Amino acid sequence: MREQWYKSSYSTASGECVETAHLVSGELGVRDSKQPGLGHLTFASGEWSTFVSSLKGTENPS
Repeated sequence: MREQWYKSSYSTASGECVETAHLVSGELGVRDSKQPGLGHLTFASGEWSTFVSSLKGTENPS
């Protein structure tokens, strides 16, 4: 089964955005939508949640 890649809902009209996918390994993949053949970054679920929360300013202080 191949992973399904999803574009950000904030994608620009020219398609400049990132795509994410839930990978078979249980991790999350992130790639450049304009150059998907260059590969992707892989994050554990918890790492990705922490990253997104930090962007939103909602992370839990340690």
